[in-house]
Amino acid sequence: MKALVTGVAGFIGSTLADRLLADGEDVVGIDCFTDYYPREYKERNLAGALAHPRFRFIEARLQDVDLRQQLKDRTHIFHLAAQAGVRKSWGRDFAVYTVNNIAATQALLEASCGMPNLEKVVYSSSSSVYGDLVAMPMREDALPQPVSPYGVSKLAAEQLCYLYFSNYGVPTVSLRYFTVYGPRQRPDMGFHKFLRATIRGEPISLFGDGDQTRDFTFVSDAVAANVAAAKRGVPGRVYNIGGGSRVSVNQVLEMIGRIAGRKPLIHVDPVQKGDMRHTYADTSLARADLGYQPTVGLEEGLAAEYRWLTGIL
Repeated sequence: MKALVTGVAGFIGSTLADRLLADGEDVVGIDCFTDYYPREYKERNLAGALAHPRFRFIEARLQDVDLRQQLKDRTHIFHLAAQAGVRKSWGRDFAVYTVNNIAATQALLEASCGMPNLEKVVYSSSSSVYGDLVAMPMREDALPQPVSPYGVSKLAAEQLCYLYFSNYGVPTVSLRYFTVYGPRQRPDMGFHKFLRATIRGEPISLFGDGDQTRDFTFVSDAVAANVAAAKRGVPGRVYNIGGGSRVSVNQVLEMIGRIAGRKPLIHVDPVQKGDMRHTYADTSLARADLGYQPTVGLEEGLAAEYRWLTGIL
C-alpha cells in the first residue's frame, strides 16, 4: 500500500499513520495545522511518524498542494482532514467549515479522477449527519437530517464522494464515526475534558441532564475500520463505525470516577445548539463487508485515555 493520509497530525489521522507504518506501508501525510487547537498537540501526535523512514510529510492545505503530482503513485487515500467541532460551526465560523470540509474534499476528489494506481479513497464522515429523527440503532439507509452546520458539511462531503464515484469511477468509501475517543483525543472533546478536569480536581461542565446517550468508539477500532475499508470496502458505500454499546454521559462519569479513584465534580450547563440527543450505530453492514468488529470496551478505553492524559499533563 502507498497511502496518502490527509489530516495526518490529528487524533485519528496520526494514529492511522502509525498503524500503516507498523504494517509496513509507505505513507505520505498532509496537514495544515489549523488553529482549532494548539499546534503542540499535533506535533506530539506526529513525532513517531516523522522519525520513520517510510513517512513523508507535507505541511499545507489540500487546496494549495499539487494533488495530481502527489497522487501519481498512491494506491490509497485516507481523507481525515476536516474542521472539527459541532459547537463552533455556527454563524460566521461556518465559512471555515465550507472551505476545509467541503471545498477541500472536492479538490481532493477532482485530483483523484483517472489516477491509474488508485484502489480506494476512504473518507472520514460522522454520525452527526443523522440528526435526531432517525430510528435507533441508526442505519446507513436512514434519511440524514443533521442538526448542526458541522453535520451539514460532513454530509455534503460524503455526497461529493458518492457523486465522484458515480460519475467518474473514483473508488470512494465513507465511514460514519460514532464519537471516537482514546489517546491523542482532541482537547475540546468530551472525554478529554472530563478526564483532564478529574485529574486536576476541577469541575466538569455537563451540558444537559447527562441522560443523553452515545455510541463511543475507541480509536484503534476506528483505525482498524479504515484499514479494512481500504482493503474490502465496496466503492460507493457508506458504513457506520461504532463501538457496540449505547451509554449515557452519566454512566461515563461513573466510570471515570472508578478509573480515577475520585468522584468527578460536576457543573450542569444548558444543552448546546446542535448537540444530538442520542446516537447508536447499526454496524451490521460494516461487519458483513469489512469484517468490522469493535474490540475495546468503553471502560478499558477510558482507562487507556486516562493513563495517556496523566502522562502528558
